Amino acid sequence: MQIADRVFVVTGAGNGMGREVAIGLIRKGATVAAVDLRPDGLAETARLADAGDRLSTHVVDVTDRAAVDALPDEVRARHGAVDGVVNIAGVIHRFAYVADLDTAETDRVMRINFDGTVNVCRAFLPALKERPQAVLANMSSLSALIPFASQTMYGASKGAVKQFSEGLYAELQGTGVEVCTIFPGNVSTDLTGNSGVTMIEAGERAVRATTPEAAGRKIIAGIEKGRFRILIGQDAAILEALVRISPGGATRFVARQMKSVLPA
Repeated sequence: MQIADRVFVVTGAGNGMGREVAIGLIRKGATVAAVDLRPDGLAETARLADAGDRLSTHVVDVTDRAAVDALPDEVRARHGAVDGVVNIAGVIHRFAYVADLDTAETDRVMRINFDGTVNVCRAFLPALKERPQAVLANMSSLSALIPFASQTMYGASKGAVKQFSEGLYAELQGTGVEVCTIFPGNVSTDLTGNSGVTMIEAGERAVRATTPEAAGRKIIAGIEKGRFRILIGQDAAILEALVRISPGGATRFVARQMKSVLPA
């Protein structure tokens, strides 16, 4: 899909990969409606983009269906159309086994990651279908392809996003709407801080992280090329290949790595 002169909505645009995607789209000539829960984060994105009228900011909680349902009309009133939606907004839960998580924690991660993505897709699909060509890109995770102990409910929420997003891909065949699903590995964003959790100490087993800037470029390139899946990071590519070769072996390998850095 051509980026220049198109209008994109980017959720989670107040920091990390969402910010980099929003700024990257602007630099390629697009207009962006940046959506986030935090006004200060959106203000910083707007400052960095320095795009004038080609960037608007919208303080919206993606779990608030009424607010999300109002967004398409707000964006079209401001920019005239919607050609693409990139769902980046998401959180993790604290690093703990399922039995040690309370209901509020598990409900929150499912509500934001899965329900929030569904809310935005449902709200914008009618507008996207009106366009001769449009794109919908949803953020899943490497943990949707292979489980990570202590982030099981996060992985479940992203697995749900994967199935939902790839289901939309199938349903929208024959229309002008392309659907991409994004699978990042370890990216050096402040996801833990933004989620209100503490990062575990990986010690000598720390893996190389993709920068948010590189991740943003990869996402935009995938959108331009109409990729079915967008894998981000060497770790994502390697583990995705391993899980196809030996699902059980790959799962046991990752479980051992996670167990080594978790409390007994």
